Amino acid sequence: NLHVEGLAPSHLAYVIYTSGSTGVPKGVAMPHRGLVNLLAWQREQLPEPARTLQFAALGFDVAFQEIFSTLASGGTLVLLREGLRQDLPALAEWLAEESVERLFLPCIALQNLCELWSQRGALLPMLRDVITAGEQLRITPAIRLMFGKHPQARLHNHYGPTETHVVSTHTLSGLPEKWKDLPPIGKPVGNSRIHVLDAQRNPVPVGVAGELYLGGAQVARGYLSQPELSADRFVPDPFSRGGARMYRSGDLGRWRADGSIEYLGRNDHQVKLRGYRVEPGEIEAQLARLDGVREAAVIAREDQPGEKRL
Repeated sequence: NLHVEGLAPSHLAYVIYTSGSTGVPKGVAMPHRGLVNLLAWQREQLPEPARTLQFAALGFDVAFQEIFSTLASGGTLVLLREGLRQDLPALAEWLAEESVERLFLPCIALQNLCELWSQRGALLPMLRDVITAGEQLRITPAIRLMFGKHPQARLHNHYGPTETHVVSTHTLSGLPEKWKDLPPIGKPVGNSRIHVLDAQRNPVPVGVAGELYLGGAQVARGYLSQPELSADRFVPDPFSRGGARMYRSGDLGRWRADGSIEYLGRNDHQVKLRGYRVEPGEIEAQLARLDGVREAAVIAREDQPGEKRL
């Protein structure tokens, strides 16, 4: 164990700027506690050393996960040129040449690479783990085909905003053709908590939608030099002791009977239509299940005054 004089878990590890859903940049101040906790948890989940692609840009928090989880477990960090990051067809071939065993990919990059691999029929016999995050994971035919051809590879769905980094995970199991189109975001990682609360911040029953409040070791300090915004989003955690805080994510979800959480979209995308509160994300998910539909967007429009439609 490395001991640095005067360094505590509460000291700053990094500041990463994000606009989130507001469009206004804000610096998320993450202490060492959250980063070390995440790396320790991941080392327990994936203890074997692996040849891991360093794909994320250094201004993205996933880069910390890629780099330090690999080096801390004795693995090999496979670096790539910037041109390859922008050239997915060349990257798909290069990954096979480099015998990459572990990939951290945004959902859109995973989808695009799976489409390339399915078209070319190329195999990645060394691939063991694919970790995806950044947005809601949708299982497409290309993803099913890819993992059907690579039964040795596992797909892990990570969830967490920049304000907590990763806070929950779900590993898909069974035959890919039977995977749900929209997999759950799973259960909290070690030393983390997720609360599904109503508008009065009371816990909701299993199966009832509520806002996700994220607590535990993964919660950031707050927003750099923005105390009012920090106080609004990082609120006291009534379910813990010692002045702990939880992050009000603005994400909607519900508990499943198996103890995992199903993601339902954003509460700031909710619209009211003829007295009903509607989640466009849920309708988009259903549209995306139709044959021939790759992506869908649902918005509320009022082309004629008083006639709001989706």
